[in-house]
Amino acid sequence: MAPALAATGLVKRYGDLVAVAGIDLRLDRGGCLGLLGPNGAGKTTTIEMLEGLKAPDEGSVEILGRTWRRDAHAIRERIGVQLQETRLEDKLTVAETVALFATFYQRRRPVSEVLAEVGLEEKRDARYETLSGGQKQRLALACALVNRPDLLFLDEPTTGLDPQARRRVWEVVEQFRAGGGSVVLTTHYMEEAERLATRVVIVDQGRVIEEGAPREVVARLGAEAIVELHFAADSGHAARIDDGTLAAVPGVARVRREPDALVLTTTSVQGTVAALLGLVERQCLALEDLRTHRPTLEDVFVTLTGKQLRDG
Repeated sequence: MAPALAATGLVKRYGDLVAVAGIDLRLDRGGCLGLLGPNGAGKTTTIEMLEGLKAPDEGSVEILGRTWRRDAHAIRERIGVQLQETRLEDKLTVAETVALFATFYQRRRPVSEVLAEVGLEEKRDARYETLSGGQKQRLALACALVNRPDLLFLDEPTTGLDPQARRRVWEVVEQFRAGGGSVVLTTHYMEEAERLATRVVIVDQGRVIEEGAPREVVARLGAEAIVELHFAADSGHAARIDDGTLAAVPGVARVRREPDALVLTTTSVQGTVAALLGLVERQCLALEDLRTHRPTLEDVFVTLTGKQLRDG
């Protein structure tokens, strides 16, 4: 069976700017591919080429064994797409909107079933213009699910949702995969990527810089723990510890400086913490908090790109 998605050598240029510089992607059936990257990294352009919204300047895309050039209509029948921003008709009700989208496809689900799945049953008769931002997001998801897709593209699906609604979307995605569906996901929430993605791809400056199962990617960071030291605001005490001193602390592999904080990757959390506490005491620094945690996908992302995911 052909993979859900196979992209080879994707390149997209805008004049002299190379937005995507030779990206390869693969998603097996039933999996979830998490596409991560800071703003301007090329992930939006990449997903638009996968969805058939933009044609690549170089490279190829196969969706469920078909190509956009030869089988565009057949592909559209079998995919669902939730864009990052979706503008629907203000005067239509929730139920009317989903029913309208259902008419675009030969294969379709009952409107009431889809609305129940995304938690919008009580809003079925509400007009689109009266919905909250989170409800509009869930309506866009309902429209993406109405044709029983085999492959679902979700671009920032839980932006603007409260924690309870976000978990509801996660459950929808997990249920979709349990039924054999495949998912391509972009998100600014690392917890979301770690929970949903079977494989993550981190892109920066139009290229893939890391990929693999989330646990494998985290393991390649080669760290036992992350140690964070937070100093009094505007004290300048974080800057008083120079890089050479930190590099000499037992176990420290990497150091990241933040305003009034130091974040250290270590292979020996006990030795590192003991040495840091001694250092803080000797230099009479105003340490407000010291935290340790196991490495996460967020730590990998920041190490590779130098940016927080939500910072762009």
